[in-house]
Amino acid sequence: MEIILAEPRGFCAGVKRAVDILAITLEKYKNERQVYVLHEIVHNKYIVEGFKKQGVVFVNSIEDIKDNGGILIFSAHGVSKSIEDEAKRKGIQTIDATCPLVSKVHKKAKRHEDSGKELILIGHENHPEVKGIRGRVNNPITLVQTVQDVRNLKVKDPDNLSYVTQTTLSIDDTREIIAALKIRFPSIIGPNLKDICYATQNRQNAVKKLAEIVDIVLIVGSKNSSNSNRLLDLCTARGKRAYLIDNYSYVNKSWLQSVERIGITAGASAPDILIDELINYLKISMNTKVSVMPDGVTENVKFKIPNLG
Repeated sequence: MEIILAEPRGFCAGVKRAVDILAITLEKYKNERQVYVLHEIVHNKYIVEGFKKQGVVFVNSIEDIKDNGGILIFSAHGVSKSIEDEAKRKGIQTIDATCPLVSKVHKKAKRHEDSGKELILIGHENHPEVKGIRGRVNNPITLVQTVQDVRNLKVKDPDNLSYVTQTTLSIDDTREIIAALKIRFPSIIGPNLKDICYATQNRQNAVKKLAEIVDIVLIVGSKNSSNSNRLLDLCTARGKRAYLIDNYSYVNKSWLQSVERIGITAGASAPDILIDELINYLKISMNTKVSVMPDGVTENVKFKIPNLG
């Protein structure tokens, strides 16, 4: 049995930055102040449960915070301006762990609005990142999720439109939606695929190549991770058997019958330890050889940790 690892896989720079911000804050204040996180710091069950065990309290809204002496961290997905303002009104100290690439989309949306453009957002309904982007502008943003949504779109002025995109989408699907927007509204302005982050693009490109050379793909990531689900979609769209698993314990050995090559990748919010545990589990269960896929991309992106006071 051969195990072939996608390259790159796992943590991206934005996720690492958010997790490091929370870890540093917790270490600094754990004996003095309660540390809160609005929603999940990143979409990974292992990471969230690990911080819960260390005393971090994850909340769904500002109203859930009863201790104004605590510290609230905004997740990597970003938040709306109204949430920031509400925290200030309540006197809650906040630390912003929003991925810099998500913050970049916030700024683009605001610039489009300031220039008088009507805004369209390509993204997934109810995703925290989408809620944050929508809450960064004053005017309503129209959400489109599919090419059919574009066909049904009603706008005020077809010649005064702009769009931005959620960072963790499928490149292929987003390309089709952008093409449909440009066909229907030739004057629309937007970033092509530039708002889809480098890490999402790299992992999607890698899993496409991986799917071509293996019999099955195991994707380490949580069910609510958008970028992990896109990796699964890309495999199944190519007719390749693939499974999204939180960790090695989710593996059903019947999946591996008559399999000669197993591909392994991981979403951008899945830590290395989960990948390593999966590899070790497979090594114990069967005779395996592990290699990294050829022509992979090495990522060297690092985001600075802000001054945490």
